Amino acid sequence: MHNGSFNNCNLPPWVIASHHFNENPQPLEIQGVKDGNRFLFDRLASIDNQEERAVVFNDFMSVKFQLHHWQGQTDTARKSLKNSYLRFLRGWMMDSNSIEGAVLKRWVESRIGIMPNFHKSRITGIQSDAYFDFSVDVMKGSARTNAIQSQLDILYEYCQFELSRRYPDTKLIALYRGTNDASEHDIIQQTGKREQIVRLNNLVSFTSDEERAWEFGSTVWKVSVPLCKVFFYNDLLPGSIMKGEGEYLVIGGEYRVRNVMCTV
Repeated sequence: MHNGSFNNCNLPPWVIASHHFNENPQPLEIQGVKDGNRFLFDRLASIDNQEERAVVFNDFMSVKFQLHHWQGQTDTARKSLKNSYLRFLRGWMMDSNSIEGAVLKRWVESRIGIMPNFHKSRITGIQSDAYFDFSVDVMKGSARTNAIQSQLDILYEYCQFELSRRYPDTKLIALYRGTNDASEHDIIQQTGKREQIVRLNNLVSFTSDEERAWEFGSTVWKVSVPLCKVFFYNDLLPGSIMKGEGEYLVIGGEYRVRNVMCTV
């Protein structure tokens, strides 16, 4: 699977997707988002309490994208406004191959430049039937909301803002991923008996809880994930929609994974 030639980021797609980047990460930034929303980030920087910052973020998104006006609109407009970024995060939690999941994967493709390699079925290229079906789901999902890609731009930058405060001197964190069929992933290199470099989908779920990872598959990988590639994590927003799972949504590419031995 080839990565795109263009993106909306400060580094090229082939760099961001590589395992070299994932092991030696650099800051990522979606071009123009912080500057275009400077009022929000200046306001957030002045607040010490994380929950208060989350409320300010939600209020800002509601006003900027008129998400609070949906009750007074016609049926079509109401559906468009009501289906905000929160709806797409919930949809991913239920099924990463859903319409909502397609929209999130398209955001990674358009902003970061990393194409999906799976959505309901393996995607082998932009000319494939699977990519066409993926694009149809993207169109269905995008039609239901108001400027969803722009909403996701700000969500990512807000996530990065919070992570920089939560882990001020950290570039990588250990996360876990459970899978029932490890062989379905493209193996780039076998680097040890229990260690490989694999190509993951352009957006994947991880958990910070090793025991929780075993609930999702018979094979569990431990991965060092760059904080700059975390798109969302479970307690970023108040009343978390992924509460209790320790879930992280991570931008994909080539990762060095290590099989965790089951201790049961």
